[in-house]
Amino acid sequence: MIVSYVGLRKKYYTASLAVGSMALLSFAIITACTDQAKAKANLIHKEAPKAGLLAKIGGEEITEEMLIGDAKLDFFELEKRRYELRMDRLNNLMVDRLVGAEAKKAGISLDEFTSKKITHGEIKVSDKDYKKFVADKHIPEAQINAQIKERINTYLQTMKKQEMVSEYVAKLTKASPVEVYFQKPKMQVEVELGEAPTFGNKNASVTVVEFSDFQCPFCSRAAETVNQLKKKYGNKVKVGFKHFPLPMHPDAKPSAEASMCVNEQSSDKFWKFHDLVFKNQDKLDKASLEKYAKEIGADMKKFNDCVQSKKFADSVQKDLNYGEKIGVKSTPTFFVNGQLISGAVPIETFSEIIEEELAEKKSGRN
Repeated sequence: MIVSYVGLRKKYYTASLAVGSMALLSFAIITACTDQAKAKANLIHKEAPKAGLLAKIGGEEITEEMLIGDAKLDFFELEKRRYELRMDRLNNLMVDRLVGAEAKKAGISLDEFTSKKITHGEIKVSDKDYKKFVADKHIPEAQINAQIKERINTYLQTMKKQEMVSEYVAKLTKASPVEVYFQKPKMQVEVELGEAPTFGNKNASVTVVEFSDFQCPFCSRAAETVNQLKKKYGNKVKVGFKHFPLPMHPDAKPSAEASMCVNEQSSDKFWKFHDLVFKNQDKLDKASLEKYAKEIGADMKKFNDCVQSKKFADSVQKDLNYGEKIGVKSTPTFFVNGQLISGAVPIETFSEIIEEELAEKKSGRN
């Protein structure tokens, strides 16, 4: 309605409308919007006449696939969140029932049993663990005061306690597994690599495709995780990098285009350039990009000619358009053999899916 109002104002500007007339017009527009907001479609909620049917519009049967349409990732995120909440509740119940039973045998409370038999008193956080956490989370030392340090230590103590309790529950369930009757949601998206720079064996059984933005701070953290994946899995995993420069990052698109000019010379140089750019996100001007290209050994004449001609501008835009088409909304977004991972998550999140995929390939189930 704002657009309509601006249009009306422009249309009647030359007629020099009086203030009172404009007020009346505004009132009419607001009233119309209010009336429209109150109007609702006539819906009848009832049992579906057959399986898989969710609605009927004008005689046309609407299936779940039709309803979801291009919002597959949104629905998958909801299903995944529901699964995670269920698992959290199940883990709590396992502690309550299984560890609680052990506490009852010992004739003490659950909290007392946990303290005496599992954590063995006060949990201490080593200086090494503290420093690793600060480094992993990129927390500037200058910003850490006594209060923040205490919060970090408390958090690490809580995490360590949960880990120790989980290990104890794992022992209790080794001989008597917990039966679970709901499945982890799984969604496969066929992701085309196109012109994406890649690393690893082209015939690897697991392909990780990342949609990223060179100016995105979370993507910088994800780049470190990608390097960990390379070291851990080597040629077992193929990694592809697709560009998804966000509009609020003015240096992201030029950096993406420059990276493709480097990739044109060699994929090895691309990944070196990739690392340098992510390590220097505060310096992504033209001169800095040239500096990084020179540092990794690029042919500077070819590089500069490529950048100036904007040779890969369309390629970067195609990546962005393609990402939007398959549902990418933020960076970093990953697809591991088509399975979605959103955000700068730890390597363990990737490993869980990668190990499953490798095991399935090995057993011939895939």
